[in-house]
Amino acid sequence: MKPTDADTPPTNEPEGAAEAPTPPPAPRRHPAAWVGGALALLLVGLLLGRWTSPAAPTAGAGDPAPAAQPTEWTCSMHPQIRSPTPGTCPICGMDLIPVGGGGDDLGPRELRLSPGAVTLAEVETEPVRRQDVARQVRMVGKVDFDETRLNYITAWIPGRLDRMYVDYTGTLVRKDDHLVQLYSPQLLSAQEELLQALKARQTFRDGSSKLMLETAEQTVRSSREKLRLWGLGLDQIEEIERSGQTSDHVTIRAPIGGIVVHKNKNTGDYVNTGERVYTIADLSRVWIQLDAYESDLPWVRYGQTVRFETESYPGVPFEGRVVFVDPVLSGDTRTVKVRLNVDNSTGRLKPGMFVRAVLQASLQAEGQTLDPSLVGKWICPMHWDVIHDAQGACDQCGMPLVRAESLHLTGDPGAELPLVVPASAVLWTGVRSLVYLKLPGDEALFRGQEIVLGPRAGDFYVVRSGLDEGDVVVTQGAFKLDSALQIEARPSMMLPPEGQREAQAHDAPPAFLAALDPVYAGYLAVQEALAGDDLQAARTAAEGLVTQAQGVDMSLVTGTGHVAWMGLAKRLRDGGGAVAAADTIAAARVAFVELSAATLDLERQFGHAAGVLREAYCPMARDNEGASWLQRGEEVLNPYFGSSMLRCGEVRATFPAKGEGGRK
Repeated sequence: MKPTDADTPPTNEPEGAAEAPTPPPAPRRHPAAWVGGALALLLVGLLLGRWTSPAAPTAGAGDPAPAAQPTEWTCSMHPQIRSPTPGTCPICGMDLIPVGGGGDDLGPRELRLSPGAVTLAEVETEPVRRQDVARQVRMVGKVDFDETRLNYITAWIPGRLDRMYVDYTGTLVRKDDHLVQLYSPQLLSAQEELLQALKARQTFRDGSSKLMLETAEQTVRSSREKLRLWGLGLDQIEEIERSGQTSDHVTIRAPIGGIVVHKNKNTGDYVNTGERVYTIADLSRVWIQLDAYESDLPWVRYGQTVRFETESYPGVPFEGRVVFVDPVLSGDTRTVKVRLNVDNSTGRLKPGMFVRAVLQASLQAEGQTLDPSLVGKWICPMHWDVIHDAQGACDQCGMPLVRAESLHLTGDPGAELPLVVPASAVLWTGVRSLVYLKLPGDEALFRGQEIVLGPRAGDFYVVRSGLDEGDVVVTQGAFKLDSALQIEARPSMMLPPEGQREAQAHDAPPAFLAALDPVYAGYLAVQEALAGDDLQAARTAAEGLVTQAQGVDMSLVTGTGHVAWMGLAKRLRDGGGAVAAADTIAAARVAFVELSAATLDLERQFGHAAGVLREAYCPMARDNEGASWLQRGEEVLNPYFGSSMLRCGEVRATFPAKGEGGRK
């Protein structure tokens, strides 16, 4: 609300300044003395208010000295709203409040608080440091068969299943136990062939030629091998040779011990070669198949120890080692399979059981997980669960073992610890990450700092860049500091620096575009005056631009366009005021850079009503950093160099008016 004459003028004392001690009250002797003291205090307050008030555009020589009153008003609920006069918020209708200013020469992201404000904001800080960090990765999954310990019992010869010794699923069998008796006429013929070959060999041994004997020996070996391949054991073949008796049945025996987990056939079924009869699983060791989400993959690596529990044995911990991480992501669940090998000699883990697992992962400085237990170990490149302390061969496949370091399974044990920042210190917008630093030498001075984060580890984030060890960050109260900068329309969490903002086109009604015409005219007058080396004309035009920007009716545009105009209007007023206050043409040209940036953003976001405007660029402006500006004509009129290099630059873009081929 608009202040009245009865309101007490604000003192606006410099922040951090010590308060003057209150003198003891003097005896009341005369009303005139009291009035004189009050007037003196009022005068001091006005002087202090003028000293700490923000800079305003240069006033004319005949204007009276301004009183210490607010120069900008904002909404406490919508700090992006800025107005040069009091009123109500166009979004929520609340009364606008004055924006406080400070006399400190601070950077755009710096904020100084009084000691009392620091206490009220409950600001707490903590240094950035290097330390061990770990994260618990929680996964769910289930118990599964160890595929290397599954065995399928198949028919080795066509025939009929006359007797099934294992006649139900779940039977425990040992190696070489009989499983099924198979009738096969072909088996009978093969046995007869063996007996005939044996007789022929004996005949040729009694004086026949050496060649015939060798042929008979080869026939015997072939007959024995045929019977062996059809499922007869060596003891069975020797018994046939000894007794001379043949049989049309063969007994299929268990090649391994385990549990019959599936029975495919029944007594009396006919089978062909290769048909599956039983499935036997050795459950003394099982697999745990876990699902890891995409976001957890940086923390999961081979060799890590994982602890898990089952519903059947609550509170009983089990443990396994990661031996395989699926290289393919599931498109349906967006997860990756992580496999553990677990000893199950007690038989408590049953395939199909659900498990809940926790992996404790630690990080190196570069953000890679580290498993120091694998340093110096030798591993099979095919079976990563085979780990030895010395060089040798794989127990399962015989391949030579290689060092774990060669498979990139270990980190560098000598690497430095990661640089971390407390998670409570980070203000995250989804795109940008921001922290507030307490600057050294001043307990009440803070600065916003954008950083690049790595993965989160518990209560900390790994810092990729933007902070150094020893920096002091605000861990509590950072949002309050950011809100203070937002109210002042300075770079903050929701308002990135001008160079990082993306211009967004907004729909603007014709009445609003018409209201912008004087603003563009004022800017173009400044541009042409600087190109003509006329400082006074530039200052006068800049003062007019400020007046025109303040006079635009902000209710002509609504929604996001309204918010955008509020920010642009402040930038235009600040830029125009800086040009108007310049005492040299060099200073005016420096201030013109920001004024041009604001006007170009205005053009890109809203456009203009009539005529054609062009964006020109000079690569030598700003000490060869380059700068752009808007102008009317096609021929370059350089405002940064004037007559010394009037044509230096190029036209980069053309902006037709709306309704003349421009944005609709």
